[in-house]
Amino acid sequence: MGIGTLVAMLAIALAVIGILATQASYSLFLPGLLQGATLTIEIAILGSLLAVVMGVLAALARLYGPAPLRWLATVYVEIFRGTSALVQLFWLFFVLPQFGVTLNAFLVAVVALGLNVGAYGSEVVRGAILSVARGQWEACTALNMSRAQMLRRVILPQAFVAMIPPWGNLFIELLKSTSLVSLITLSDLAFKAQQMNQNTFKTIPIFTLVLLMYLVMSLVLTIGMRLLERRASAGLARGKAA
Repeated sequence: MGIGTLVAMLAIALAVIGILATQASYSLFLPGLLQGATLTIEIAILGSLLAVVMGVLAALARLYGPAPLRWLATVYVEIFRGTSALVQLFWLFFVLPQFGVTLNAFLVAVVALGLNVGAYGSEVVRGAILSVARGQWEACTALNMSRAQMLRRVILPQAFVAMIPPWGNLFIELLKSTSLVSLITLSDLAFKAQQMNQNTFKTIPIFTLVLLMYLVMSLVLTIGMRLLERRASAGLARGKAA
């Protein structure tokens, strides 16, 4: 799907929200849902940043780290890929305090979702690095580059382009997973919707707005990643031409 189509869908979704906001049965719930959406966005952004950092570090550790570091990175990836994000949230929020470590709910949400998606992202990074043509590595070796120089100047810039689409999918999954944080007392978009529905039983207007809000956030994220991919691909093409 092209960027133009995505932008058109985003414009339609925003227009529908704008139209619904003029109706009393919908406008009543919009301020509270927007407040919840703000928290959802904050968790998604910070969780995504943590996921990228952990994904890159884990991938590099598994590829080039010493044996103990490779082992730790593998354990991290397998644990967070092999268990439920919900269980990870509960473990950090309810179990850690039994060991004397208490984290606030917001930090637990960011850490749990970031580590969960970072574990999947590490495989994306690792696969992208390994997909770079062998000739690129040989050329770097011929130029007497260190491994760090190879990665920073040649390999990672090429791998970065291949990483963008799968990372975009992971970011959207993280955004949708933020609905789980309502189970650890955070008033995100999903929590606000459930609370309003329990108090008013206005299911249709509440969850129609929630659906549209999640759609808008996902479309904005998708468009941003598509633009980033286009820019990175153009920059890589110019670099090859030069």
